[in-house]
Amino acid sequence: MADTSVAEATEQQTDQSADDAVQVQEAQLPESEDSPQGQGGGQIDVLLDTTIPVTARLGQVDMQVRELLQLAPGSVLKLDKQVGEPVEVLLRGNKFATGQIVVVGDRLGIRIQEILSQNPTEQGEEDQT
Repeated sequence: MADTSVAEATEQQTDQSADDAVQVQEAQLPESEDSPQGQGGGQIDVLLDTTIPVTARLGQVDMQVRELLQLAPGSVLKLDKQVGEPVEVLLRGNKFATGQIVVVGDRLGIRIQEILSQNPTEQGEEDQT
């Protein structure tokens, strides 16, 4: 009987006018099965193997377009950071740690000095102590 009422509703909606015609179809959806609460606990392992880009920001500089156009091989950009000042470590564009530049073999690395708090009030409280 439900199929008959759906068919009648479809006919009523498509008969309104050719410009306003709406096609309605009955969806076949699977039944939901109740599963015990504790079964999803191991799913965090899937996330643990996910890679996320981490960026280290040494410093920055604001330049006029005129100055950018004058850059050539051998040009030096003077950044806003002092030698020995901590660099920012960013996770998806958000600063989450600070660190110190180190040499690891023939590569540069960052030694993490501080993991920043997510809550700005907590970070302010730490600075006051």
